[in-house]
Amino acid sequence: MASKLDNPLITQSDYSILVEVENPRYSEARDHIGRFAELVKSPEHIHSYRISPLSLWNAASTGLNSDKVLKILEEFNKYSIPANVKKEIEEQMGRYGRLKMIQDGDELLLHCDEQHILRTIWSHKKVQPYLKKWLSDSTIQVDKSNRGLLKQVLIKIGFPVDDQAGYIEGESYDIEFEQFTSEGEPFQLREYQRDASRIFYAGGKSIGGNGVIVLPCGAGKTIVGMAVMSYLRCYTLILCTSISAVKQWKRELLDKTNLKESDVGEYTGEIKNIRPITITTYQLLTYRREKEKGYLHLDLVLSEKWGLIIYDEVHLLPAPVFRITSQIQARRRLGLTATLVREDGREDDVFSLIGPKKYDVPWKVLEKQGWIATANCHELRIALPPELRFEYSTATLRQQFRIAAENYNKEVVLRKLLSQHEDDLVLIIGHYLSQLQEVSSKFKIPLIQGKTPTNEREDLYSRFRRGELKTIIVSKVGNFAIDLPDANVAIQLSGTFGSRQEEAQRLGRILRPKKNGQTANFFTLVSLDTVEEEYALKRQLFLTEQGYLYDIEDA
Repeated sequence: MASKLDNPLITQSDYSILVEVENPRYSEARDHIGRFAELVKSPEHIHSYRISPLSLWNAASTGLNSDKVLKILEEFNKYSIPANVKKEIEEQMGRYGRLKMIQDGDELLLHCDEQHILRTIWSHKKVQPYLKKWLSDSTIQVDKSNRGLLKQVLIKIGFPVDDQAGYIEGESYDIEFEQFTSEGEPFQLREYQRDASRIFYAGGKSIGGNGVIVLPCGAGKTIVGMAVMSYLRCYTLILCTSISAVKQWKRELLDKTNLKESDVGEYTGEIKNIRPITITTYQLLTYRREKEKGYLHLDLVLSEKWGLIIYDEVHLLPAPVFRITSQIQARRRLGLTATLVREDGREDDVFSLIGPKKYDVPWKVLEKQGWIATANCHELRIALPPELRFEYSTATLRQQFRIAAENYNKEVVLRKLLSQHEDDLVLIIGHYLSQLQEVSSKFKIPLIQGKTPTNEREDLYSRFRRGELKTIIVSKVGNFAIDLPDANVAIQLSGTFGSRQEEAQRLGRILRPKKNGQTANFFTLVSLDTVEEEYALKRQLFLTEQGYLYDIEDA
């Protein structure tokens, strides 16, 4: 009989969980604790997770409860769980759902069966401006115009709100999936796409209609958004990261639904058509001529036509969109993302204003089912040449990062990789434009950057999809919303410091399942013995959490 000492976890009184990577039960334990804890560090042998109030609230929103979480920890722990950790899990998971926001006639109410909690809230200085009147031992009347702001304030003082106050239905519009794509290919929802959209829709009841769906890049988050649209059948506003993403959404809608060209409007810097289904960008939405002036296109979002607002890549939501979203809590709100990790730490704003996590599937689960490509991740460490080593030693930290990122020895390794993968479809991705421009010029490879005209950009993407171009270079515009299903090699020349979300997005560019079952390869070029190694470790956290392991080689 196996001893508990053979288990892979150690849960500590500071709410951290240590996981032995070499343990036979590592993968099983990782998949379980990833539902309620966040990965913090992932060195070779011991990975560290952290239990936080937000991680527990998100777990509770998906149906987990404290009994299930404690049972998981008991099953995989070497030692007993500290008493304070047990109490924190029970307390925090018990908080989700205690406070409910409900509609009663024309009044917005905050309801809780525990009077002492309401008394605490009523007396809190930051909350008082958003409350109107004490109605009973269990109910406070709320200012309707502050529905979003109140939820923001409450979550920051440790009281997540389950918003069941209902929605404006918006104007109705018929949206249905077709059985065949525009090219005659059979089409149907995958089981996890159907489950995700059904859970969000929740039969049209007020317990659904807001929240975030977390799925890997390449798993068809756009399709999930379209499935929700087909449930709700209403005017829909879709917010995207870029014009390329706008066009990708439009292509998918016209390819797989009964919508016609005249039903779908693009609202961008180039075109401003408002249609029953309108797609715009975060950048346009937050545009103002002067910093002190108002947002020029705010009326687009505030229109009561919309019954649903979809936030694509919700982890990249700009701060001004949070402010706008706080004003539209009466619309159904769907966030789509590959990761809830935000570099600015505003995950609690996503939770309170867009909604809690409604559905999540580990990347490796979908890989095993064949819905995303199998991927191998490689880190190639490259020495700095002597003259750069001297310059590096006297530079500031920011300068050191740039020197390491633009290490020209990377070009030697890049040339070798391109030679090894000359029959593959290769994306070269980087952070610094000067580096990418030099590589583009030396290697005669087209570069797509922010200022590349939309028509030229779309033409290059189309040629790449058709296989006429084998290799393209993309700047940060390649981090998200590019539909290049056959790309099977990505070479990362440089990244944005320690951005976990960027690493997830970049790997996601090559995860669409390949027609021939080919394995995808993700290469990161890192300068040896520099700060770039440290940042690379941080970027890899997310992928480690999802079950991907890097092999590290001296190039």
